[in-house]
Amino acid sequence: MHTVSANGANIPALGFGTFRMPDADVHRVLPEALKLGFRHVDTAQIYGNEQAVGDVLKASGIPRADIFLTTKVWVDKVGHDAFIGSVDESLKKLKTDHVDLLLLHWPQSRMPLADRIGALNELVKAGKVKHIGVSNFSTALMDEAVKLSDAPIANNQVEYHPYIDQTKVIKKARETGMSVTAYFLMADGAVMGDQVLKDIGAKHGKSVAQVVLRWAVQQKDVIALSKTATTSRIAENFDVFDFALTLEEMEAIHALARANGRINDPGNLAPEWDV
Repeated sequence: MHTVSANGANIPALGFGTFRMPDADVHRVLPEALKLGFRHVDTAQIYGNEQAVGDVLKASGIPRADIFLTTKVWVDKVGHDAFIGSVDESLKKLKTDHVDLLLLHWPQSRMPLADRIGALNELVKAGKVKHIGVSNFSTALMDEAVKLSDAPIANNQVEYHPYIDQTKVIKKARETGMSVTAYFLMADGAVMGDQVLKDIGAKHGKSVAQVVLRWAVQQKDVIALSKTATTSRIAENFDVFDFALTLEEMEAIHALARANGRINDPGNLAPEWDV
């Protein structure tokens, strides 16, 4: 598997996401993903499963240095002590002395962005965090975060799938040396019935999910999160590096984007999105 290099971070291009995954599923599925070769694991405080992720990673026998571990600080951590304390709690649950990437989960919070970025920088200096980033940030907020931070911003994790155009965010990421991590790549399952994607898959002997994952990781500076609670699909999702989409196929998938394609848009958390 190739890695994406961004402002000092070398991130495996295919990650295993744990959003909406209860502890029982984490204990059942994540060990199989690790056995197959996944080395990038994504969780968050709000997912409520950091403890289970930590249990699995600890029991896996895989050296900590071989795992790229991402978690995210939720927006209710307001004030320096609460913010830092929440990360210490995450580290305890994850059974590690550091995370490889720590993200601000959403831009809107009662804690000013400057203070949150300052706390991220403090955590880097303390060695608790190797790299810092943001999630669900617009291009304007990406610029603001870069200006506020002494440490480089390595990543912006955003909703990205064939039905949403993230050209501006990806362009801004490249300008600032960031990477983009794509979540909701399957558009909450909507891609599975798409005839364009089915036809492309048929040409390569691949499933729609494999086509979409390949479309993401084939783009420069883009990382894909794969997620499944079905163990039989883990190998399928991992098997996306033995084929390539043609330029025409990539463009056909990009052309599926539509103005109302965004799925995740909580008004109390989201920024003013790029149009």
